[in-house]
Amino acid sequence: MSGNRGFVDKRPDEYRRADINPYLKLHREFGPPVIVGEHAPGFKGRWHEAYGREAPLHLEIGSGNGFYLAGMAALHPEWNWLGLEIRFKRVVLCAKKIKAAGVDNARIGRYDAWHLSDLFEPGSLAGLYTNHPDPWPKDRHEKNRLIGPFFARWAAEALAPGARWRLKTDHLINVNGMLAAVEGLPFRVLGRSDDVQNDGTPWAEEDDVVTNYQRKFYVKNEPIYAVEVERI
Repeated sequence: MSGNRGFVDKRPDEYRRADINPYLKLHREFGPPVIVGEHAPGFKGRWHEAYGREAPLHLEIGSGNGFYLAGMAALHPEWNWLGLEIRFKRVVLCAKKIKAAGVDNARIGRYDAWHLSDLFEPGSLAGLYTNHPDPWPKDRHEKNRLIGPFFARWAAEALAPGARWRLKTDHLINVNGMLAAVEGLPFRVLGRSDDVQNDGTPWAEEDDVVTNYQRKFYVKNEPIYAVEVERI
């Protein structure tokens, strides 16, 4: 230890941080389908340029390991798919999943879900998907919940008329939060399920991908909830 006394690391801050989290540097160097955070706002109003084609844009918030994102991109090759994650490792895992699936209509970006207005113009999204968002179950943490009035107001602005917002969650608090948040906004509730495994989703079964997280609850015979609303 004494041999390092007085040493000053003069490398750029992000590379010093990369010693702690190697995925920081890796996600920067990965290339397509990764969209680095500071580049993402530059696509606002022209997301089609990230795909090299014009197509309806569907957004998943919190893509985890990318299983759902890659699966839905394969299921709907006629749409452009964008996933957003905040953790560097998950961005890399998603990118690897997209590459392994061989789909070219999916991208994964690193961005904070509380600042989505940086990225999307009003009416620019054709679909929105929120799978297993953190419930922050304690009352004192309510302000941290993604599914709430702030996010719902943003969704009402960003989604085009006729676009749908789907939620899958293992916490009832997210279901109740979503249904309460869309009240008074230009949404109509299309359906709700309190047990996806036994009762199915509010949308067509063939238009869904079962997430790895979802399967864990199926094994434990614990419910997964789902809600679908439409922007009117």
